Amino acid sequence: MQKTYDIAVIGGGLVGMAIAYGLAKRGQRVVVCDGEDNSLRAARGNFGLVWVQGKGGTCTDYARWSLHSANTWQGMADELFARTGVDVGFQRPGGFNIAQTAEELAVKVQSMRQLKEAEPALVYEVLDHDALAERLPAIGPDVFGAIYSPNDGHVSPLYTLRALFAAFEQVGGEYAPNQRVTDIRQLGSGAFRVSMGDTSFEAGRVVLAAGLGNRDLAPMVGLSAPVKPLRGQIVVTERVKPFLDYPTIYVRQTVEGSVMLGDSAEDVGFNDGVTPDVLADIARRGIAPFPILKNVRVVRAWGALRVMTGDGLPIYEASESCPGAFLATCHSGVTLAAAHCETIAPWILGAERPALLDHFYAKRFAA
Repeated sequence: MQKTYDIAVIGGGLVGMAIAYGLAKRGQRVVVCDGEDNSLRAARGNFGLVWVQGKGGTCTDYARWSLHSANTWQGMADELFARTGVDVGFQRPGGFNIAQTAEELAVKVQSMRQLKEAEPALVYEVLDHDALAERLPAIGPDVFGAIYSPNDGHVSPLYTLRALFAAFEQVGGEYAPNQRVTDIRQLGSGAFRVSMGDTSFEAGRVVLAAGLGNRDLAPMVGLSAPVKPLRGQIVVTERVKPFLDYPTIYVRQTVEGSVMLGDSAEDVGFNDGVTPDVLADIARRGIAPFPILKNVRVVRAWGALRVMTGDGLPIYEASESCPGAFLATCHSGVTLAAAHCETIAPWILGAERPALLDHFYAKRFAA
Protein backbone atom coordinates (compact mmCIF):
# COMPACT_ATOMS: atom_id res chain seq x y z
CA MET A 1 0.00 0.00 0.00
CA GLN A 2 1.31 3.44 -0.89
CA LYS A 3 2.30 5.58 2.08
CA THR A 4 0.31 8.72 2.79
CA TYR A 5 1.15 11.74 4.92
CA ASP A 6 -0.53 14.94 5.96
CA ILE A 7 2.40 17.03 4.78
CA ALA A 8 5.59 16.44 2.81
CA VAL A 9 8.47 18.86 3.35
CA ILE A 10 11.01 18.80 0.53
CA GLY A 11 14.43 19.71 1.92
CA GLY A 12 16.14 18.76 5.18
CA GLY A 13 18.20 21.87 5.90
CA LEU A 14 17.53 24.44 8.59
CA VAL A 15 14.57 25.93 6.73
CA GLY A 16 12.94 22.59 6.02
CA MET A 17 13.59 21.04 9.42
CA ALA A 18 12.38 24.09 11.38
CA ILE A 19 9.12 24.06 9.42
CA ALA A 20 8.81 20.26 9.58
CA TYR A 21 9.30 20.20 13.34
CA GLY A 22 6.79 23.03 13.76
CA LEU A 23 4.24 21.02 11.76
CA ALA A 24 4.91 17.65 13.38
CA LYS A 25 4.70 18.95 16.93
CA ARG A 26 1.27 20.32 16.04
CA GLY A 27 0.02 16.81 15.37
CA GLN A 28 0.67 16.43 11.63
CA ARG A 29 2.03 13.28 9.98
CA VAL A 30 5.07 14.79 8.29
CA VAL A 31 7.76 13.32 6.06
CA VAL A 32 10.94 15.19 5.12
CA CYS A 33 12.44 14.22 1.76
CA ASP A 34 16.13 15.07 1.79
CA GLY A 35 18.83 14.77 -0.86
CA GLU A 36 22.13 12.96 -0.91
CA ASP A 37 25.07 13.71 1.37
CA ASN A 38 26.81 15.57 -1.44
CA SER A 39 23.83 17.85 -2.10
CA LEU A 40 24.44 21.58 -1.86
CA ARG A 41 23.67 22.45 1.75
CA ALA A 42 23.69 26.03 2.96
CA ALA A 43 22.71 24.92 6.48
CA ARG A 44 26.03 23.15 7.05
CA GLY A 45 28.10 26.12 5.97
CA ASN A 46 26.41 28.78 8.06
CA PHE A 47 28.25 31.33 10.19
CA GLY A 48 25.74 31.01 13.03
CA LEU A 49 24.52 34.54 13.62
CA VAL A 50 21.01 35.29 14.82
CA TRP A 51 21.26 38.76 13.38
CA VAL A 52 18.89 41.71 13.16
CA GLN A 53 21.17 44.74 13.06
CA GLY A 54 21.24 46.43 9.67
CA LYS A 55 18.80 44.04 7.99
CA GLY A 56 15.97 45.52 6.02
CA GLY A 57 17.67 48.63 4.71
CA THR A 58 15.45 48.47 1.62
CA CYS A 59 12.52 46.67 3.27
CA THR A 60 11.63 47.43 6.87
CA ASP A 61 9.37 44.38 7.04
CA TYR A 62 12.48 42.20 6.65
CA ALA A 63 13.97 43.90 9.70
CA ARG A 64 10.73 43.33 11.60
CA TRP A 65 10.57 39.69 10.47
CA SER A 66 14.17 39.10 11.59
CA LEU A 67 13.48 40.77 14.94
CA HIS A 68 10.34 38.69 15.43
CA SER A 69 12.36 35.52 14.91
CA ALA A 70 15.23 36.65 17.14
CA ASN A 71 12.71 37.37 19.90
CA THR A 72 11.31 33.85 19.47
CA TRP A 73 14.66 32.08 19.45
CA GLN A 74 15.19 31.59 23.19
CA GLY A 75 11.87 29.79 23.53
CA MET A 76 12.73 27.45 20.68
CA ALA A 77 16.21 26.77 22.05
CA ASP A 78 14.76 25.94 25.48
CA GLU A 79 12.14 23.68 23.94
CA LEU A 80 14.70 21.80 21.85
CA PHE A 81 16.89 21.26 24.91
CA ALA A 82 13.95 20.01 26.96
CA ARG A 83 12.96 17.54 24.24
CA THR A 84 16.38 16.33 23.14
CA GLY A 85 19.02 17.33 25.68
CA VAL A 86 20.92 19.07 22.87
CA ASP A 87 22.21 22.50 23.83
CA VAL A 88 22.29 24.52 20.62
CA GLY A 89 24.50 27.17 22.24
CA PHE A 90 22.08 30.04 21.70
CA GLN A 91 23.24 33.30 23.29
CA ARG A 92 21.84 36.77 22.81
CA PRO A 93 24.20 39.25 24.46
CA GLY A 94 23.82 41.69 21.59
CA GLY A 95 26.20 42.09 18.66
CA PHE A 96 28.75 44.52 17.28
CA ASN A 97 29.18 45.83 13.75
CA ILE A 98 32.77 47.08 13.84
CA ALA A 99 34.07 49.98 11.73
CA GLN A 100 37.76 50.53 11.03
CA THR A 101 37.29 54.15 9.89
CA ALA A 102 35.11 57.16 10.64
CA GLU A 103 33.65 57.04 7.15
CA GLU A 104 32.69 53.38 7.53
CA LEU A 105 31.00 54.04 10.86
CA ALA A 106 29.09 57.01 9.44
CA VAL A 107 27.57 54.82 6.72
CA LYS A 108 26.51 52.19 9.25
CA VAL A 109 25.01 54.83 11.56
CA GLN A 110 22.98 56.36 8.74
CA SER A 111 21.53 52.97 7.84
CA MET A 112 20.61 52.20 11.45
CA ARG A 113 19.10 55.64 11.97
CA GLN A 114 16.77 55.15 9.01
CA LEU A 115 15.75 51.71 10.22
CA LYS A 116 14.99 52.94 13.73
CA GLU A 117 12.87 55.79 12.36
CA ALA A 118 10.78 53.17 10.59
CA GLU A 119 10.77 50.65 13.46
CA PRO A 120 11.58 51.96 16.98
CA ALA A 121 12.23 48.41 18.29
CA LEU A 122 15.46 48.30 16.26
CA VAL A 123 17.53 49.83 19.03
CA TYR A 124 21.28 50.45 18.82
CA GLU A 125 24.20 52.37 20.31
CA VAL A 126 27.08 54.09 18.55
CA LEU A 127 30.41 53.51 20.30
CA ASP A 128 33.74 55.24 19.75
CA HIS A 129 36.97 53.31 20.17
CA ASP A 130 37.30 53.84 23.93
CA ALA A 131 33.70 52.85 24.66
CA LEU A 132 34.09 49.80 22.43
CA ALA A 133 37.31 48.77 24.18
CA GLU A 134 35.49 48.73 27.51
CA ARG A 135 33.15 46.04 26.16
CA LEU A 136 35.64 44.25 23.89
CA PRO A 137 39.05 44.49 25.61
CA ALA A 138 40.74 42.59 22.77
CA ILE A 139 39.80 45.22 20.19
CA GLY A 140 42.73 46.55 18.16
CA PRO A 141 44.07 50.11 18.43
CA ASP A 142 43.20 51.00 14.84
CA VAL A 143 39.46 50.36 15.14
CA PHE A 144 37.48 53.61 15.00
CA GLY A 145 34.26 52.41 16.62
CA ALA A 146 31.20 50.19 16.25
CA ILE A 147 27.47 49.91 16.43
CA TYR A 148 26.05 47.72 19.17
CA SER A 149 22.53 46.29 19.15
CA PRO A 150 21.02 44.15 21.91
CA ASN A 151 18.80 42.47 19.31
CA ASP A 152 21.59 40.23 18.01
CA GLY A 153 22.94 36.85 19.08
CA HIS A 154 24.51 33.65 17.80
CA VAL A 155 24.07 29.88 17.90
CA SER A 156 25.64 26.66 16.64
CA PRO A 157 24.00 25.86 13.27
CA LEU A 158 25.08 22.22 13.39
CA TYR A 159 23.77 21.62 16.91
CA THR A 160 20.57 23.39 15.91
CA LEU A 161 20.16 21.08 12.93
CA ARG A 162 20.91 18.05 15.11
CA ALA A 163 18.36 19.15 17.72
CA LEU A 164 15.68 19.78 15.09
CA PHE A 165 16.19 16.31 13.63
CA ALA A 166 15.97 14.69 17.07
CA ALA A 167 12.91 16.68 18.12
CA PHE A 168 11.21 16.04 14.78
CA GLU A 169 11.61 12.29 15.15
CA GLN A 170 10.46 12.43 18.80
CA VAL A 171 7.14 13.94 17.79
CA GLY A 172 6.58 11.30 15.11
CA GLY A 173 8.13 12.87 12.03
CA GLU A 174 9.63 10.63 9.35
CA TYR A 175 12.94 11.47 7.69
CA ALA A 176 13.66 10.10 4.21
CA PRO A 177 17.31 10.67 3.23
CA ASN A 178 18.86 10.18 -0.21
CA GLN A 179 15.52 10.98 -1.84
CA ARG A 180 15.80 13.42 -4.71
CA VAL A 181 12.30 14.50 -5.67
CA THR A 182 11.78 14.26 -9.43
CA ASP A 183 8.08 15.09 -9.76
CA ILE A 184 5.19 16.58 -7.77
CA ARG A 185 1.66 16.33 -9.12
CA GLN A 186 -1.67 17.31 -7.64
CA LEU A 187 -4.31 14.60 -7.85
CA GLY A 188 -8.02 14.97 -8.38
CA SER A 189 -8.54 14.50 -4.66
CA GLY A 190 -6.46 17.58 -3.96
CA ALA A 191 -3.60 15.57 -2.49
CA PHE A 192 -0.15 15.45 -4.06
CA ARG A 193 1.84 12.56 -5.46
CA VAL A 194 5.53 13.08 -4.72
CA SER A 195 7.87 10.96 -6.84
CA MET A 196 11.51 10.06 -6.26
CA GLY A 197 12.49 8.09 -9.33
CA ASP A 198 10.60 4.78 -9.24
CA THR A 199 9.02 5.33 -5.81
CA SER A 200 6.28 7.71 -4.72
CA PHE A 201 3.91 8.60 -1.90
CA GLU A 202 0.92 10.87 -1.36
CA ALA A 203 0.62 13.89 0.90
CA GLY A 204 -2.21 16.28 1.63
CA ARG A 205 0.09 19.28 1.45
CA VAL A 206 3.59 19.95 0.16
CA VAL A 207 6.16 22.45 1.41
CA LEU A 208 9.11 23.29 -0.83
CA ALA A 209 12.12 24.11 1.35
CA ALA A 210 14.89 22.73 -0.83
CA GLY A 211 17.02 25.85 -1.12
CA LEU A 212 18.50 26.15 -4.59
CA GLY A 213 16.52 23.05 -5.57
CA ASN A 214 13.32 25.06 -5.26
CA ARG A 215 14.07 26.67 -8.60
CA ASP A 216 13.26 23.42 -10.41
CA LEU A 217 10.58 22.16 -8.00
CA ALA A 218 8.42 25.29 -7.77
CA PRO A 219 7.00 25.19 -11.34
CA MET A 220 5.69 21.67 -10.67
CA VAL A 221 3.10 23.21 -8.32
CA GLY A 222 2.48 26.54 -10.06
CA LEU A 223 5.03 28.54 -8.08
CA SER A 224 8.21 30.45 -8.91
CA ALA A 225 11.51 30.41 -7.04
CA PRO A 226 13.94 32.76 -8.80
CA VAL A 227 16.94 31.92 -6.63
CA LYS A 228 20.62 31.75 -7.43
CA PRO A 229 23.77 30.66 -5.55
CA LEU A 230 26.14 33.10 -3.88
CA ARG A 231 29.21 31.51 -2.34
CA GLY A 232 30.50 32.39 1.10
CA GLN A 233 33.73 31.11 2.62
CA ILE A 234 34.45 30.63 6.33
CA VAL A 235 37.64 30.14 8.34
CA VAL A 236 37.73 28.31 11.68
CA THR A 237 40.67 28.50 14.08
CA GLU A 238 41.97 26.29 16.83
CA ARG A 239 40.44 26.72 20.27
CA VAL A 240 41.75 29.71 22.20
CA LYS A 241 41.07 31.24 25.59
CA PRO A 242 37.81 33.21 25.70
CA PHE A 243 38.33 36.78 24.50
CA LEU A 244 35.09 37.62 22.70
CA ASP A 245 31.85 37.51 24.69
CA TYR A 246 29.76 38.97 21.87
CA PRO A 247 29.25 38.06 18.24
CA THR A 248 30.42 40.50 15.61
CA ILE A 249 29.37 40.51 12.00
CA TYR A 250 32.65 38.97 10.75
CA VAL A 251 34.18 37.31 13.83
CA ARG A 252 32.64 35.22 16.58
CA GLN A 253 33.99 32.84 19.21
CA THR A 254 32.05 29.63 19.64
CA VAL A 255 31.13 28.06 22.96
CA GLU A 256 33.87 25.48 22.33
CA GLY A 257 36.51 28.20 22.05
CA SER A 258 37.26 28.13 18.32
CA VAL A 259 36.91 31.34 16.34
CA MET A 260 34.87 31.63 13.14
CA LEU A 261 35.79 34.27 10.60
CA GLY A 262 33.79 35.21 7.52
CA ASP A 263 32.36 36.02 5.21
CA SER A 264 32.60 36.48 1.48
CA ALA A 265 30.03 37.02 -1.25
CA GLU A 266 31.08 35.51 -4.58
CA ASP A 267 29.01 34.99 -7.70
CA VAL A 268 30.72 31.82 -8.96
CA GLY A 269 27.77 29.65 -9.91
CA PHE A 270 27.53 26.32 -8.14
CA ASN A 271 31.21 26.12 -7.13
CA ASP A 272 31.26 25.71 -3.34
CA GLY A 273 35.05 25.37 -3.00
CA VAL A 274 37.56 27.58 -1.20
CA THR A 275 40.19 29.90 -2.65
CA PRO A 276 43.42 31.13 -0.99
CA ASP A 277 42.91 34.78 -1.94
CA VAL A 278 39.45 34.99 -0.36
CA LEU A 279 40.54 33.07 2.74
CA ALA A 280 43.50 35.44 3.13
CA ASP A 281 41.17 38.45 2.88
CA ILE A 282 38.86 36.95 5.50
CA ALA A 283 41.85 36.41 7.80
CA ARG A 284 43.03 40.00 7.31
CA ARG A 285 39.56 41.35 8.13
CA GLY A 286 39.51 39.26 11.29
CA ILE A 287 42.99 40.23 12.46
CA ALA A 288 42.47 43.97 11.85
CA PRO A 289 39.93 44.40 14.68
CA PHE A 290 41.38 41.58 16.80
CA PRO A 291 45.20 41.45 16.56
CA ILE A 292 45.15 38.63 19.13
CA LEU A 293 44.26 36.33 16.22
CA LYS A 294 47.47 36.99 14.29
CA ASN A 295 49.28 33.87 15.49
CA VAL A 296 46.28 31.59 15.96
CA ARG A 297 46.27 28.50 13.74
CA VAL A 298 43.56 27.82 11.19
CA VAL A 299 42.15 24.28 11.43
CA ARG A 300 39.31 24.32 8.89
CA ALA A 301 37.92 26.33 6.01
CA TRP A 302 34.95 25.71 3.77
CA GLY A 303 32.70 27.27 1.20
CA ALA A 304 28.92 27.05 0.96
CA LEU A 305 26.27 28.46 -1.32
CA ARG A 306 23.72 30.93 -0.05
CA VAL A 307 20.22 30.76 -1.49
CA MET A 308 19.73 34.26 -2.86
CA THR A 309 16.88 36.04 -4.55
CA GLY A 310 17.50 39.11 -6.67
CA ASP A 311 16.93 41.47 -3.74
CA GLY A 312 18.23 39.17 -1.01
CA LEU A 313 14.81 38.89 0.66
CA PRO A 314 12.80 35.70 1.31
CA ILE A 315 9.91 34.22 -0.61
CA TYR A 316 6.93 32.70 1.24
CA GLU A 317 4.09 31.71 -1.01
CA ALA A 318 1.04 29.49 -1.27
CA SER A 319 0.17 28.18 -4.72
CA GLU A 320 -3.05 29.46 -6.26
CA SER A 321 -3.18 26.86 -9.03
CA CYS A 322 -2.26 23.95 -6.72
CA PRO A 323 -3.88 24.70 -3.35
CA GLY A 324 -1.96 23.04 -0.53
CA ALA A 325 1.49 23.64 -2.01
CA PHE A 326 3.78 26.13 -0.28
CA LEU A 327 7.22 27.63 -0.94
CA ALA A 328 9.70 28.89 1.67
CA THR A 329 13.11 30.13 0.66
CA CYS A 330 15.57 32.50 2.30
CA HIS A 331 19.29 32.95 2.94
CA SER A 332 18.88 33.53 6.71
CA GLY A 333 18.01 30.01 7.77
CA VAL A 334 19.57 30.42 11.21
CA THR A 335 18.11 33.80 12.12
CA LEU A 336 14.66 32.87 10.81
CA ALA A 337 14.52 29.29 12.14
CA ALA A 338 12.37 30.21 15.13
CA ALA A 339 9.89 32.16 12.98
CA HIS A 340 9.70 29.27 10.53
CA CYS A 341 8.88 26.87 13.36
CA GLU A 342 6.42 29.05 15.27
CA THR A 343 4.90 31.33 12.62
CA ILE A 344 5.29 29.77 9.16
CA ALA A 345 4.17 26.30 10.32
CA PRO A 346 0.80 27.56 11.66
CA TRP A 347 0.25 29.52 8.42
CA ILE A 348 0.76 26.31 6.41
CA LEU A 349 -1.83 24.65 8.66
CA GLY A 350 -4.43 27.28 7.88
CA ALA A 351 -3.71 30.28 10.09
CA GLU A 352 -3.91 33.71 8.50
CA ARG A 353 -0.81 34.68 6.55
CA PRO A 354 1.23 37.03 8.77
CA ALA A 355 1.05 40.64 7.59
CA LEU A 356 4.83 40.87 7.95
CA LEU A 357 5.11 38.60 4.91
CA ASP A 358 3.15 40.83 2.55
CA HIS A 359 6.29 41.90 0.66
CA PHE A 360 7.68 38.41 0.27
CA TYR A 361 5.83 37.15 -2.82
CA ALA A 362 7.73 36.01 -5.91
CA LYS A 363 5.57 38.32 -8.02
CA ARG A 364 7.87 41.21 -7.05
CA PHE A 365 10.32 39.77 -9.59
CA ALA A 366 7.79 39.43 -12.39
CA ALA A 367 8.92 42.58 -14.17
